[in-house]
Amino acid sequence: MGKIPADYLPPKELWAEYTSPAEFPVPDKLNLAEFLLDRHVKEGRGDNVAILFGDSKMTYKELLAMANKFANVLKGLGVEAQDRVGIRMTNAPEAVAINFGIMKLGAIPVPVSPLWAKEEVAFVLNNAEFKAFAVSFPLMPAVEGGKPEFEFPTKIIVVGGKPEEWEAKGYISFAKAIAAASDKFDNVMMDPWDIGVILYTSGTTGQPKGCVHFVREVFIESQLVNKYVWKITPGEVLGGSAPVSFAAGYGTFCLVPFAGGGAISLLPKFTPDDMMNTIQKHKVTVVTGLPTAYRKLLEMPNFNDYDLSSVRMYTTGGDALTGKTLSQWQAKTGKPIWEGLGGTEMMHLVTSNSVGNVPMADSIGKAIPGFEVKVIREDGTDASPGEVGSMLIKGPTATLYWKPYVQEEKLLKTMKKGVKNGWNMMGDAVMMDKDGYIFFQAREDDMIKSSGFRLAPTEIEDAILRHPAVRDDAVVGIPDEVLGQKVVAMVELEGGHKPSQDLASDIIKSTRDVLATYKLPREVVFLESIPRTPTGKIIKKDLRKNYPTYSNKFVPKIK
Repeated sequence: MGKIPADYLPPKELWAEYTSPAEFPVPDKLNLAEFLLDRHVKEGRGDNVAILFGDSKMTYKELLAMANKFANVLKGLGVEAQDRVGIRMTNAPEAVAINFGIMKLGAIPVPVSPLWAKEEVAFVLNNAEFKAFAVSFPLMPAVEGGKPEFEFPTKIIVVGGKPEEWEAKGYISFAKAIAAASDKFDNVMMDPWDIGVILYTSGTTGQPKGCVHFVREVFIESQLVNKYVWKITPGEVLGGSAPVSFAAGYGTFCLVPFAGGGAISLLPKFTPDDMMNTIQKHKVTVVTGLPTAYRKLLEMPNFNDYDLSSVRMYTTGGDALTGKTLSQWQAKTGKPIWEGLGGTEMMHLVTSNSVGNVPMADSIGKAIPGFEVKVIREDGTDASPGEVGSMLIKGPTATLYWKPYVQEEKLLKTMKKGVKNGWNMMGDAVMMDKDGYIFFQAREDDMIKSSGFRLAPTEIEDAILRHPAVRDDAVVGIPDEVLGQKVVAMVELEGGHKPSQDLASDIIKSTRDVLATYKLPREVVFLESIPRTPTGKIIKKDLRKNYPTYSNKFVPKIK
């Protein structure tokens, strides 16, 4: 069995405290694929559908056979327990089978985002030291482009395309290797404190950071999220559009639904029509998606042509949903969107509105049982209900960075900042009310300090978004000699509206009923579009950086 070098993890004195919820006791030895996949076949659910993909269906029994075959392929390539195996896959059944095949060996799956260019692909491969790398052929260009920078003799397994072409380049054809492999495999049993998965952050603020999650974390978190958020049971179907080999999509489609023995509906690529067609065709019961995806669906002129009667629950996370989107969705479907918050550092979700059974507008819900959340002031004391402060989390998952000593110990320094007295400090500014509902305000770096006040952009953004002329918006702090920072609203208009002094004034005037005077934006900048990451998050650093170049700036006149 492979052994992880001691300096590949931070010293234990820097670790956050890991808790152990009594409702999900962790066995002394376990295999994650055994729990998430094999168990269902052994308990008589082998003929249940595990994956729906286009017109095809894959049962649990069929998924198990393919996972066993891939485990044997990896074993034949010399992959051992705790070796790292990369997954850069489009959404397809093979991606899920590959994940479980890696787990069966006790090796470590490492999802590699399909959004990354060759530089990030090469960095992650070298940083994780891939023994093998499974790649969908449409995603091979970035892999081949980054290959000159690869520092390890990684075995590259290509899924799809023409086998002879890949073999001519020295790669391995997934189809040919699987066809020759046995569908029987004896799972390698692991210690709970062996590494279960390494998830890399999106890399929007520098190189991706590897976040280590132990076998016990995967075992507990997959059950907690299923029990308290999605509540998926055999016969139910979870659907959405997140990439399987992206950190959030990995937990969504490769872990949580399989804890409950349900099925997943995989969408190759998001378009509003494809999403709605897939929900209808696969009779999806739980839908999860980014707020931007829901907003795009709401814009569909033919929205009401689709049958969504199978859906019992809609959930979201990753970016602020906004009260406007929530109310519009409820009006269209008669059902709310349940918002939550998670993070790559914490593996998956840590809060959800479903915990409180109330779809509270603008709230990310309550802490999922098994997790604790508290809010502290800048001086470290506990914030009062309704007071904005820093969010601290403690639970069965925690922040733990891979290879913290490289790059001048950059991640070691981040660990020291990110863990406070055993709690995980995620860098989020939030407010918690007296009932335990949490309201995300901003990333700590995006909070605005103006005229002595500490302002939360989210509150101001949501107020502006209620104006009928506003399609999207972002609020940032811009350096100001008098105020410290002035509040600036960046606004994207709905079709049919044009930037003007009168419109800028009317937009800000409309917020006066819900915002204190000191929170009102001092300036409105009209943009063609608000810049967002592929996962829907506003890129506020670009807005601040590019502010001097913007032309449609207006100082609102309010009597």
